[in-house]
Amino acid sequence: MKKKCLALTLALALVLALAGCGPQNPQTSGSPSPSVSPSPTESVEPSSTPSPEVTPTDEPTGDRPQVSLAVLSGPTGMGAAKLLSDNDAGTTALDYDVTIAASPDEITGKIINGDLTIAAISTNLAATLYNKDAGIKMVALNTLGVLYILENGESVQSMADLAGKTLYAPANTKGSNPEYVLNYLLEQNGLTPGEDVTIEWAPAEEITTGMADGSMSLCMLPVPAATSVLMQNKSTRQALDLTEEWDKVTTDNSVLTMGCLVVQADWAEENPDLLNTFLEEYAASIDYVTSNPDAAAELITQYGITPKAAIAKAAIPQANMVCITGKDMMEGIQGYFDVLWQADPTSIGGYIPDDAFYYIP
Repeated sequence: MKKKCLALTLALALVLALAGCGPQNPQTSGSPSPSVSPSPTESVEPSSTPSPEVTPTDEPTGDRPQVSLAVLSGPTGMGAAKLLSDNDAGTTALDYDVTIAASPDEITGKIINGDLTIAAISTNLAATLYNKDAGIKMVALNTLGVLYILENGESVQSMADLAGKTLYAPANTKGSNPEYVLNYLLEQNGLTPGEDVTIEWAPAEEITTGMADGSMSLCMLPVPAATSVLMQNKSTRQALDLTEEWDKVTTDNSVLTMGCLVVQADWAEENPDLLNTFLEEYAASIDYVTSNPDAAAELITQYGITPKAAIAKAAIPQANMVCITGKDMMEGIQGYFDVLWQADPTSIGGYIPDDAFYYIP
């Protein structure tokens, strides 16, 4: 029973982490193709009957303008925990109508219909929605890379050390961003995926359980699933941080970025002061979470963003939460989009987003 409970806990953590990593629907900038199809993991079609198209407004609640905000469980939502708490206490400058979703499918329809003012989603979903004419802009990068290579052993100290080894990876990430990132990093280190390194795509529960009980020796997992394994098996170590490995092989200003904030374009143009206020409050929330892991972990768990406070606390340093805006945001993400497009154009909706995608005051 204990092993079954462990497997379920780790599998839940992995599901939450991979909500923004699934197969996605970059070609160079141009008119989006209507034939691009959304992926099953992050569908860009509403999951229910669409509501009438509306533009979010700043309806006052008391003295605070109201703004609808959606965040996802897992890494992309962790940084908002303090903001959510302050909002419930009535101490934020804006009154946030909050949606916390376990899956992108729960909110993509609302983004498309204009029912959400601001949303924290995966970067490739943001690009896909933009290329589907969803009328959004990216306003900030909020989550850098959350992928890690874990090892029950000491033999892997670099990407090159993966040569001749078998690496387990979650089957539901095959054909999506984690696979493209892994392949890119292997190739940049002179290794051919599938030849120099054997990649076994296995069920998430099998990997997390196998790493925790020591029956597997090497895997790639995202936070917080990677964090859970490290907590359960003290012999498991973090061999490689793929964000650091990305930085080693990229020569431009690009960063490995999994999560971002998007806003309805019309609302942003009409309410620049309110948008700036939100960004200030969100950045303050990120600062609080990263500086106060004990208290933040309780909030993260309270809002259902991760399943356990202990996992949340341990995951905070690994979740790479940031709030990067303006030109730094645009320069930071473009190289990542290029890698995704080279691997599979449909992963970002068929096109590398043009400059109009980015909100730069």
